[in-house]
Amino acid sequence: MTASSDTEGLLAREQAMMRGRVAIFIDGSNLFYAALQLGIEIDYTKLLNRLTNGSRLLRSFFYTGVDRANEKQQGFLLWMRRNGYRVITKDLVQLPDGSKKANLDVEIAVDMLSLAGSYDTAILVSGDGDLAYAVNAASYKGVRVEVVSLRSMTSDYLINVADRYIDLEQIKEDIQKAPRQNGYAYRPLPTSHPANGANGSNGHGLLVNTAEDEAR
Repeated sequence: MTASSDTEGLLAREQAMMRGRVAIFIDGSNLFYAALQLGIEIDYTKLLNRLTNGSRLLRSFFYTGVDRANEKQQGFLLWMRRNGYRVITKDLVQLPDGSKKANLDVEIAVDMLSLAGSYDTAILVSGDGDLAYAVNAASYKGVRVEVVSLRSMTSDYLINVADRYIDLEQIKEDIQKAPRQNGYAYRPLPTSHPANGANGSNGHGLLVNTAEDEAR
């Protein structure tokens, strides 16, 4: 083992100790559009490992709008529940213009604040500026907050109130699926479109299984 790898290992352990117990809050729609911009598919097992990074995990929450008639999406969500994620859903609502959305900002904020006494560091995977107030409130409760999102889709205010910001561009190699890897992919609804990235996306995607014969 080289001196460089020893140093890296020591730094990783120190960071894990500094973070304490972590809770992860993932805005599924925001992450989908970020991955779309990066041209990658997310490997959710790799994502969980990368975000935790040796720290003690309290729980990892995944928030998404759902179409309950979509069996493939339901299969993905079942897989998520069985592989380390607590899934929180809300039915997609069709708007007068024909688009569909399900805003889960309230659910994310409530969970982040209600659990504040049970964890030390919140890892928020979202660039939605509407969550900045919740992040600020969590910090007043003694929580350290890390924001993970694509810079072009992240509110400056959200970055300013966070203790640490991680650009998805910098970690995409650690969280993407290998080329031609079978599994679940996050597909957008044809009628859904992201809102202004700096203020957070209100478009919501559908999750489908791209592996026809894969057994989860």
